[in-house]
Amino acid sequence: MRREFDVVVVGGGMVGAALACLLAEAVDGLEVAVLEAREPSPFDPGGPVGNRVSAIARGSMRILAGCGVWEDIAARRVSPYREMRVWDAASDPFGAGSLHFDSAELGEPDLGAIVENALVQWTLAERLRLLPQVSWIAPAQLTGLELGHDSAVLELADGRRLRTRLVVGADGAASTSRALAGIETGGWDYPQRAVVATVRCAEEHRHTAWQRFLPTGPLAFLPLADGRCSIVWSTTPEAADSLLAHDPAEFLGALTDAADGVLGEVMEADSRAAFPLRLQYARRYTQTRFALIGDAAHAVHPLAGQGVNLGFLDAAALAEAVADAVADGRDPGDRRALRRYERWRKGENMAAMFLIDAIGRLFGNENATTGSLRRLGLAIVDAAPAVKHEFIRRAMGVAGDLPRLARAG
Repeated sequence: MRREFDVVVVGGGMVGAALACLLAEAVDGLEVAVLEAREPSPFDPGGPVGNRVSAIARGSMRILAGCGVWEDIAARRVSPYREMRVWDAASDPFGAGSLHFDSAELGEPDLGAIVENALVQWTLAERLRLLPQVSWIAPAQLTGLELGHDSAVLELADGRRLRTRLVVGADGAASTSRALAGIETGGWDYPQRAVVATVRCAEEHRHTAWQRFLPTGPLAFLPLADGRCSIVWSTTPEAADSLLAHDPAEFLGALTDAADGVLGEVMEADSRAAFPLRLQYARRYTQTRFALIGDAAHAVHPLAGQGVNLGFLDAAALAEAVADAVADGRDPGDRRALRRYERWRKGENMAAMFLIDAIGRLFGNENATTGSLRRLGLAIVDAAPAVKHEFIRRAMGVAGDLPRLARAG
């Protein structure tokens, strides 16, 4: 197999695979390798819905279209959502002290789409296999990394050594490449775990994303194409363990109560799972011949559904910086290009990360006075179209300092 590349992406998940596609599409002749620990399973549109889903924002749809995959994803199994309702435990989802976002107010057909992570990853992997300048290397385990002035060398568990001009770490929050590059992280664990499942409710989801903030964390009902909902229930580790141990009837009853019956009784639920929650950020995004994107650079609470969308913006921004550098006669790992990427994305990501954290803390505060002020604030925002529209446009990935691919037109 080939041992020398222009760019090696460590991690073939959604964000890493998207970057590889974007680089191959943007720069003629660029040789890209993707290292992935395991081959993704083929996606079966007629099979059960996976527990791990993402709210793909409008800007991310544009980026995935730039990868050449969005039409294929949309044709398989997605659920656009047109509205979003947010309220806390002491409010009514349709009354004062709640927030309502409607795509019609923005002149958009929808706010985004709920898509299974497995579908996105598999479709991107299929696309990569069609690109002659991309080498998909799996299974592959990174064990060593040497970052030099002119090139970088990666060592794999099977003894292979790959040389490249740029290494990109896209291998998740527990990134091996980040550790080997000597980049430290900050952050903290949340006293929560997220319980996920696919459920059927007595009432239609109305192509609406529903999120109720409880004192122990938010509960989201995300609409699926078959009429069911994917739930993400962030709660204490003890409560999460209890929910996983509940018999089906107990779980359905607890979920109906926690949702305040907003979609009627929860009638059915498939297998449940839970995962820990953490805020984490890389103290640097780049160093010599190396860059971080996605969860390897930043991990956020799922309450705003922004994790993978921030990652896709990273991928588009880095691809743009690399393509511009090559067009100027510089190489893909050019220091100025990497510094441009870091300045561009680190500030945007840190602002989003700490805003999400602040929202979680505000809604988790059980103080009566804080609760009253919180509901007043929600009512004020809901009644201020300019503020509300700017908030949702940023959540949709169509406002802010965007890469070219994420912009309209």
